[in-house]
Order: sequence, then structure tokens, then C-alpha cells
Amino acid sequence: MRTGADEAAAPKYSHVERERRFRVDPALLPPLPADHVLIEDIYLSGTRFRLRRMTDSRSGEIACKLAKKYESDDPFARAMVNAYLTPEEHAVFAALPGRPIVKRRYPVTIEGAEFGVDLFAGDLDGLVLAEIEAPDAAALAAIPPPSWAVREVSHDPRYQGGALAALDRAGALVLIAYI
Repeated sequence: MRTGADEAAAPKYSHVERERRFRVDPALLPPLPADHVLIEDIYLSGTRFRLRRMTDSRSGEIACKLAKKYESDDPFARAMVNAYLTPEEHAVFAALPGRPIVKRRYPVTIEGAEFGVDLFAGDLDGLVLAEIEAPDAAALAAIPPPSWAVREVSHDPRYQGGALAALDRAGALVLIAYI
């Protein structure tokens, strides 16, 4: 019988997400394209599950999914599993208690590397993060930080989605002020 610990250590049903995250000073950010994806997350209370609804600004297409990221000693690589949902299934999970995050993700390509730049709304308004994924550890490490990144926050658990969702406006302002 497999357990969550087995899945985190040797993924069988999940995939390993390899990503780096950077704190961005909005004043240094290059102009963003008009096209973006609206991301509405709910971090379900008492769990490590994230409910996500994504809306493409150009096509209006909507995708819904339920995700779980497993704990890992490596902040750059975490096992993750996704289940894609119908809108009706999403509504069932959205009725559960949870903490929301809303952001717009813009694609920004620099020297062939495509970053997702997240502009947060609500209590996190003013926070800007950039993230990038790669297929393996070597490729991820080889990506230089963008010039408009203030610092890398991949190692900082305060910038993980669940931690951000737990912030009220006062807590978010403290984090936002720390550049």
C-alpha cells in the first residue's frame, strides 16, 4: 500500500514540479502583455489541497482543478498531483471552507525563458511574484534571475500559496513592504 510519504519520495501518481520563485519590484517590471490568465485559488481549510479556477483573458476558456503539493526537503522540486474538474465539481469543492487568493498571471519571456508574472489582488494587492518551471534540476539552476527580480524566494515558505492565503491585509502589507 502506498502512502503520501511514498508519493512524495518516489512519485508514481503525481509529477515533480520544478520551479523557482522571485520577488519582483513592480517599478522594475517591464510592460506586461494584455493577455493573461485570471487565477482564483481556494486553499481548503485543514488540508494541503488547492482548488483552482483559471480563466484565459483572450479566449474566455475556463479550467478547474484540485491540486495537492507534497512536502519536500528540496524547495525547487515538489511532488504534485492534479485532478481536473468540471464546473459543477468545482462548485462542490468551492462550498468548503477555505482561504482565497486571486491573481493575474502574465507570460514574460526573457532570453528564451518564459516566466509567469503574478499580480495579486485583494488582501495581497501590491505583491508581485515571478515563477519559472524547468524539466530538471540542472535546467532550472541554469536559468538566470530576471533583471527585474529583487530576490529569489524559492526557499522562503512565506511565499508559498497556502502561507500567502493565510495573510490578512495587515500581514500582507508587512510582506509587501519587505523588498
